[in-house]
Amino acid sequence: MVLILSSVIARRIPFLNHAFYSFQGHYVNKHEDALCQCHGFDQQKRTFLNFSNSNKTRVYCGRQLVGFTMDQMFEVVSDVDNYYKFLPWCKKSIVLTKTPDNLKADLIIGFPPINESYTSNVTLVRPHLVKAECMDGKLFEHMLTLWRFSPGLKREQKSCVVDFQITFEFRSALHSHLSNLFFDQVARQMEGAFIKEVGRRYGPATMQPRNLLLNNNALKS
Repeated sequence: MVLILSSVIARRIPFLNHAFYSFQGHYVNKHEDALCQCHGFDQQKRTFLNFSNSNKTRVYCGRQLVGFTMDQMFEVVSDVDNYYKFLPWCKKSIVLTKTPDNLKADLIIGFPPINESYTSNVTLVRPHLVKAECMDGKLFEHMLTLWRFSPGLKREQKSCVVDFQITFEFRSALHSHLSNLFFDQVARQMEGAFIKEVGRRYGPATMQPRNLLLNNNALKS
């Protein structure tokens, strides 16, 4: 899914015109900070022509309280076959093999005639975890997408906490430095697209999403 980024950059970032449920996760340059801390717009101020930083690992973390159940979130995130129907810039998503706890899928991301493909190995632990790892190294040194779902508010059974993290490293220094500028927004839109799809399938959320990373906002019952 992170492959979205390189194709978006190649087309001068048209995602800013899209409207999705907004998440406010945290973008992290792992070279500078091992924890999820928000860097605001500091990353966007950096020139993408400066390739002096040799560490290309990038991390994005989000933690939200949402008005959907763990099972509902799991069903949508694990539905890789239908990613192309609701995930921005996903042109094709084909599940090659599938068992109750694992699947292997090919995805194509891009804007014609620019298309990029990669193979993902997805671990499933219903309804708690969806972990996707890139299995080819054409674009990435490594790439990991991790979704964790845990119980939400005691007073609201139709709620859960969603932890979302992407960790990756581009092979290309150019892609790496451009990701400093735009990956935060792209990752937020990816989160939002999944939440919007859950609402489309199961009806309106019981509450507005609450950012649990913002100002150390604690989960209260």
